[in-house]
Amino acid sequence: MLERLKTLLPPWMHDWLDIIVPGVQIALIVLAALLLQHLVRRIIRRASDHYQFPHELLTPINGVVRWLILGGAGLLALERLGVSAAVLWTAFTSFAAVGAVAFFAAWSVLSNLFCAFLIFTVGPFRVGDHIELLDTAEKPGALGRVVDINLLYTTLEDATAPEPGSLLQIPNALIFQRVLRRWPAGVPVPQGKLHPVPPSGGAATTESAAAPKGASFP
Repeated sequence: MLERLKTLLPPWMHDWLDIIVPGVQIALIVLAALLLQHLVRRIIRRASDHYQFPHELLTPINGVVRWLILGGAGLLALERLGVSAAVLWTAFTSFAAVGAVAFFAAWSVLSNLFCAFLIFTVGPFRVGDHIELLDTAEKPGALGRVVDINLLYTTLEDATAPEPGSLLQIPNALIFQRVLRRWPAGVPVPQGKLHPVPPSGGAATTESAAAPKGASFP
């Protein structure tokens, strides 16, 4: 191909062909990678709207797709610059080995991410439900209303705390290791499972307790 181009171009441009041709090829590779990334992001967004995936999943999925496309484009560009396939394969295997070590080192975080994906897709519970995590079916555990689900934690409003407003942050991976009892939104939780609420009329209670036996109040 270079010989054919040399016959079509003037002699003073022959020395620049070794630079121009790889440069044009790398530019085309980068352009194709950007277009492919844009196309894949549109497909993922449409699939998310169609299947009603939560928006929290789009960010990590788009990030993985972007790095895969850019990594492939970078390998192709290096090959156009004359880097041998053996060097590329060695670099890839070294990167894969480091990635595997990092994967096992961050397994707890990755397991929470994967379990969050399962919660969003399978739907064992939703925001607004009351859930209880049990070691066994008889032993009581954490109980509360689901107020938030993110990529690492499921947040519960603790229904057994003596004071309202207490929150429990439970790792998503722990939910799939326990027996789950669920009350959908709108279904009342049995009162025996809730912490007794202290009476609000503290002054009247004190006054009644201090009154002598047989006394009556209007």
